[in-house]
This record gives sequence, structure tokens and C-alpha cells, in this order.
Amino acid sequence: MLPFLTLSLVLAQVPQEPAARAVAAPAPTDGMVWIPPQEFWMGSQNDDPDAPLHRVAISGFWLDATEVTNARFTAFVQATGYVTDAEKPPSEADIPDLAPEQRIAGSLVFHQPADEHVDRREFWRWWHFVPGADWRHPAGPGSDLTGKDDHPVVHVSWRDAQAYCKWAGKRLPTEAEWEAAARGGLDRQVYVWGAAAPAAKDWRANIWQGEFPLRNEALDRHLTTAPVRAFAANAYGLFDVSGNVWEWCEDRYAPDAYGRGDGVVRDPKGPERSFDPQEPGMEKRVMRGGSFLCSDAYCLGYQPGTRMKSSPDTGLCHTGFRCALTAPAPPAAGK
Repeated sequence: MLPFLTLSLVLAQVPQEPAARAVAAPAPTDGMVWIPPQEFWMGSQNDDPDAPLHRVAISGFWLDATEVTNARFTAFVQATGYVTDAEKPPSEADIPDLAPEQRIAGSLVFHQPADEHVDRREFWRWWHFVPGADWRHPAGPGSDLTGKDDHPVVHVSWRDAQAYCKWAGKRLPTEAEWEAAARGGLDRQVYVWGAAAPAAKDWRANIWQGEFPLRNEALDRHLTTAPVRAFAANAYGLFDVSGNVWEWCEDRYAPDAYGRGDGVVRDPKGPERSFDPQEPGMEKRVMRGGSFLCSDAYCLGYQPGTRMKSSPDTGLCHTGFRCALTAPAPPAAGK
């Protein structure tokens, strides 16, 4: 699994560096698809203790067909003047023990290590806090969004995603909603497209090919983010619910809250309090879907039953989001 990254965790360890598609009425806003009410098996097929299989029932809702793009986020910033967390120095409230000289605006960026002898537990060898990295400059100063209007916005924190959703009149999906939507009506399949693993001639998601973190062969033609409709949609018409970028969910994270309760859990909202054994004093929010840095050899996050979490102020070069909307079900066919 990918290490549980937060800005504070990285700063503490590395030196600073410069089913069939449902019948649907017209969507309430452009680019949303209807996710029908359903009962499903939620959780991992890999005996992951952090994501045990359990029955969940969800109400129907609307969900963005794609991750929020750079173009859409630009429109939000132009309309509101919003400044993301990555564009501001970390506050004492967010990271109280950080030295004053380390309170620099920036975000976390992946860099392939040059050393061929890398211990995969030493994630700080390839994750670097880069001053000046933000949604406009995804690789740091000198990079920009040229040619990437239709790529997912990255370096957005959970708080940034919440601000966008509020402006758009939407919300983040719950973890249960996200997984039901990603599965597309398929029952307990390992992948969002079924049981077949990705193959060299049929890459179905933007993930890592090659030896992580040393060599990305880019057999899917993308070293980092891909346009949001570059790969086929799932059975509900959702793009990139596997790979490309991690997506924030509404829920707080706690390992013992997932799957708690007997019988069918209905419309779970996540725990009232967050707890992460790796950083007990820090609130965490759930992330889903994996990213272009996931592979079967290191990170199974692009499988629909796999969970991730991070602190709500943290941005990363492979993290974005999509929005949900509570709404009445569309009329039945023929009515």
C-alpha cells in the first residue's frame, strides 16, 4: 500500500527542497450521472483488515462523471478569489510543531529516486515538499497548466474540495457512495471493470507500469495525470474511478469504524471522530480511487475496495476530487 501521507509527516522526515447504466432524467447540472439506490458488498477482496467486506445500502444520488478539471477549478477561483491551502504557509493550528523557517507555501510532489537500491518503506525518498508547488504549478515553480485544461486539478486539500463543492452547490460523496458508484453495479469484483487484471495491450486506467518507484514505462501513455475522459467509463458512466488521481470523500477516517455493525448498514456517514494509529493526534479524511502512482506491486489503491486517508489540509500531486449531489430519483422509464 501507498504510505499514508500528510504534509506534517513528510516535513518531519525530509529536508526542505526548492452494472448497466440506470435510466436517468436530465442531470441537475451538466456532467453529472445518476447513481441508483442499491444494496451492495462494500470492502476489499484482498482480506484487507482496514476494509472488511460488509453489506451497505445507499440512497440514489448524483455524481460528477469526471474528476473536477483544471478548467472547472480555474472558473471557481476566478469567480471567488479562493486561495488553496498549498498556496499558503502552513498555520500553527494545522502543524503546531513546525519550525518557522519551514512555514513555506508549497505541496508534495513525486520525484523518481536516482538510487537503484531503494527501500520501498522509505517513501520520503520520492516524496518531496516543493515550495511553490500548487494547483497552478503541479510540478513546482516553472511548471504550469498548458495543455491540461481537461486534466484533473491536483494539489487540492480536503478543505479546498469542500470550498469548491459549496460554490458549485454540491458536496463530496460519502465513502460508501463513492465505492458503490465506482463498482458500477458489479458484485465483489477486484476491479471496476470486472475480474481481469490490467494487461499490456489493454490498459484500462492511468496507473504505474514498471518497477515502482524507479521506472515508469508509461504503457498507458501517461507519466502523470491524464485527461479525465482518456479511459473508458464504468457501467454507470463514470470516468477515472480507477487511477489518475485519488479523490477526497466526505468521511472522517478511523480503521475500526469501517464495516461496523451487523446486517445492512444504511447510508453510512463515517465516524464522528477521526483516528489514525500512525498519527493519533491528527484528523484524517478518506480518499478513494488510487492514482497514476498505483500498481499491483506497490499500491492497490486503484481497486474499488481499497482505502486511503490524509489530513484535510494536505495537498499532493496525485490528489483531486469529484462532487456529489443529493436529489430525487429520476422518473422510471415510460413515465
